[in-house]
Amino acid sequence: MNSTPDAPSRPPLRALTTLEGRVLGVLVEKQHTVPDSYPLSLNALTLGCNQKTGRAPVMNATEAEVLTAIDGLKRLSLVFEGSSSRVPRFEHNMNRVLGLPGQSVALLTTLLLRGPQTAAELRLNSARFHGFADISSVEAFLDELAANDPARVVRLPRMAGEREPRWMHLLCGEVSVSEIAQSAASEDESVPLSAFEALKAEQKRLADEVSRLQVVVRRMATELGISADDL
Repeated sequence: MNSTPDAPSRPPLRALTTLEGRVLGVLVEKQHTVPDSYPLSLNALTLGCNQKTGRAPVMNATEAEVLTAIDGLKRLSLVFEGSSSRVPRFEHNMNRVLGLPGQSVALLTTLLLRGPQTAAELRLNSARFHGFADISSVEAFLDELAANDPARVVRLPRMAGEREPRWMHLLCGEVSVSEIAQSAASEDESVPLSAFEALKAEQKRLADEVSRLQVVVRRMATELGISADDL
């Protein structure tokens, strides 16, 4: 009796490059936000990768670089090219390849596009893809993704000054906590010194105004025969 040959197996999912992750995230995003333009042309996909808003980090990829990323994703079956248009158009296959529900894909997409975020930030930023009822439901799906084999997300150690831990996807490989900490520190340092000086000046102005008002109130109290201690 002849044995039936095994079906060709899909290659294991390697770590994506940063640009491959961005391309994948943009395809999922635009499927939800501009469905009339989806699947995306190479030009539209490149523009989506290089958006200045809703992206971290901001990129400046060329069409050639995006096309190389597309080729890499096609080999992983994460992206495929539509055949119903004269202009090549691309769409994602993320749900099926990763075997994840739409809620998990929404969270991964938001992390791919915006970088590390808290559960509250993820709930807000993923609303275009899925409406989570509350933060606890977001955390439940994050815990599920972290428990997957292989894990798809990781909860980052809470850094100084943070009230809530942030999460990051693992589709591009292991996360360097030190690099994320340095990135956060550089963002803090990028706040102009003039902004702090302006806040200090405003605080001093308000304190002086309160002092002047206290003097006026005490003077009026004396004229009315009211003890200042009763105010």
